[in-house]
Amino acid sequence: MDIREKVAQLPINPGVYLYKDSHGKVIYVGKAKSLRSRVRSYFSDERLAEVKTDTLISEARDVDYILVDNEKEALALENNLIKQWKPRFNILLRDDKTYPYIKLTSEKYPRVYVTRRLRKDGSATTAPIFPVIWRTAWCISSTGISWCRRAKWT
Repeated sequence: MDIREKVAQLPINPGVYLYKDSHGKVIYVGKAKSLRSRVRSYFSDERLAEVKTDTLISEARDVDYILVDNEKEALALENNLIKQWKPRFNILLRDDKTYPYIKLTSEKYPRVYVTRRLRKDGSATTAPIFPVIWRTAWCISSTGISWCRRAKWT
């Protein structure tokens, strides 16, 4: 079965998808709210015009998937699978790092900072949403917290 035919048969559920090369080695791990929509998007003309995506799709010979109950589970599973297999097309989490979070401590005078370690200490943390985290982290470190009021916390 051709990879495009397999993509068309993917479920619309949330999950993690694995692109594999001709030797069966995992070359990319991704997560999706809808597996079919997300994986199919790699085959659009716009995405194939991107060098990384075109190279990925030209090397991919198979796609597998793992279904999960929700997006948070997909995020955690993706993180673990990238660390386990170290796919060459995943550049963010190949080392031992995890996703960055913004933490607001529960101290008398709360502190705000970026962390990769989550502890159950009563502090509030954001979900790992990259554009917001890096924009807010920049605000915190460069200009002070008062400039960060426009950041959207979703």
